[in-house]
Order: sequence, then C-alpha cells, then structure tokens
Amino acid sequence: MHETARPRDFESAQPWLRRFTKLVAGSTLFLIFAGAMVTSTGSGLAVPDWPLSYGMLMPPMVGGIFYEHGHRMIAATVGFLTVIQAIWLQARARKKFLRILGWSSLGAVIGQGVLGGLTVLFLLPPAISIAHAGLAQIFLCLNVSIAFFASQWFGQIQAMEKADAPVAGTTALVLLVYAQILIGALMRHLDAGLAIPTFPMPLIPPSASLAVIVNYAHRIGAIVVALSVIALFIRLLRFDARHPLRQIATLLLILVPVQIMLGAYTVWSGKQPVITSMHVVTGAFTLALSLILALVA
Repeated sequence: MHETARPRDFESAQPWLRRFTKLVAGSTLFLIFAGAMVTSTGSGLAVPDWPLSYGMLMPPMVGGIFYEHGHRMIAATVGFLTVIQAIWLQARARKKFLRILGWSSLGAVIGQGVLGGLTVLFLLPPAISIAHAGLAQIFLCLNVSIAFFASQWFGQIQAMEKADAPVAGTTALVLLVYAQILIGALMRHLDAGLAIPTFPMPLIPPSASLAVIVNYAHRIGAIVVALSVIALFIRLLRFDARHPLRQIATLLLILVPVQIMLGAYTVWSGKQPVITSMHVVTGAFTLALSLILALVA
C-alpha cells in the first residue's frame, strides 16, 4: 500500500508539473520537425552567422531565413522550457532519478545549441550535422522519459501485477529505431535521399557508391524495424487487449507502415519538404513510442 500510494500522492500534489513535462516533450517533437524543415528546404546556411542572425536578434523572416531563424527561435523557447523543467524537478520531484533526468535534459539542449552553432560556423559539415540530429533524438528520449516517470499513468503501472514482459526485446527495438534514425540522418546530410530515385524497386542496389549504399541501408533498416515491431506485437498478444504493452505495440504496428509510406512519398515527390520533414518527425515519434514501450516493460 505504501509503495502504491507514493506515486499517487506525488501526482495529486504536482498536476501542473506533470502537465509541464508533457508540454516540454511535445515541444521537443515540434522542434525536431522545425529542424527537419531547415534541412528539407536547404536553409541551413540561409543565416550565415551565429548566435545572432545577420547581427540581429530578429532578421527579416523571408525565404530560407524563415526556416533557419524560426528553428533557432523554437530551439531557444524549448531550451527555456527545459531550464524551467530542470529547476522545477529539482525543487519538487521526490525521486532523485527524475531530478537527474531533468539536469541531463538541460545538458543535452545546451549541447544541441552548441552543435547547431558549429554546424553553421563550419558550413554544414556532415559529421557535426549528424551529431546534431542524433543528439536531438536523445534529447527527445530524455524529455519523454521525464514525462513518463512524472505521469499519473506511471503510478498506475507500478500498481499493476508484474508479468513476463519482453524487456530485452523492447530495449532492442529502441536501439534498432535509433540506429535507423542515425542512418537516415547520414543519408540526409550526404544528400543521398534520391541516390536510389525509385521505390520500392530496385531490390539490389544499382551501384556501390557511398550514397547508394547508405540509401539502401536505410531501406533495409526500415524492413528490420517493421519485422521487429511485428514480432513484438505477436509476442505481446498473450497480454489482455487493454494492457498498456499491448496498446502501445498496436500503435507502433499502425505507425510503422505510415512511416514507410512517408518514406516512399519522400522519394516519389522528389523530397518535397513537408513530406520529408513529416517522415523525420514520424521517425522521432516512433522512437518515443518504442522507448515508452520499453519503459513500461
């Protein structure tokens, strides 16, 4: 009774903190979309200086400046929210690991800002750009974890009877999705998104160039992730349809085909910016859902 009551007491006493952590997680997902729009529209150097934009806090929002400076404004807002979240958790969260996650998230967003600045100052080097994309996903995972552990739902899950949950399988799925996102980031920053200009064919890569190999690896990765989700869903059929593990697995089973179709439309549309960016943010959402599935397990 005591262990069950503690998370409920925390939630009833901290409803606004609980809502705020969800706001930060949702804002992080939107920030990833905004960053994807910068890359998708080729606006990465539309503002050639940093941290100011053309020496101003607010340049004219025209052309690529709208996407690049808009991304910086959204990033600054999310960074400010992350500072508030870290301080709030430090002051009010009972669990030490929640406080640690709060400060880790703040460290990640500071690192993101530095990498974003270096990306501009060094004229979009692929290594820094890919690191920027990869850290963005870790930042999202940190904020999703905070929102999960601070939620009333987490308290309810703690009170549930323990079952044979596939911890190893769900953890492996998180790593697979993250690896797939990194391959996608490598493909985007090598400008290899149309290295294979047709989809779903060819089944065999048409050449051995780096761009084609990376593009082909991303397609193979999509198949591996899809098969892993299907396997996990089958594994979780032993749980009741209302069980959280079963519900999250069902959402993933729906989301992954949507992500694959967005990838197909990215090729068919010649990398239309909004479709391409939706593909990126849906990949991030897939990672977030996979993480929640692993945390519940």
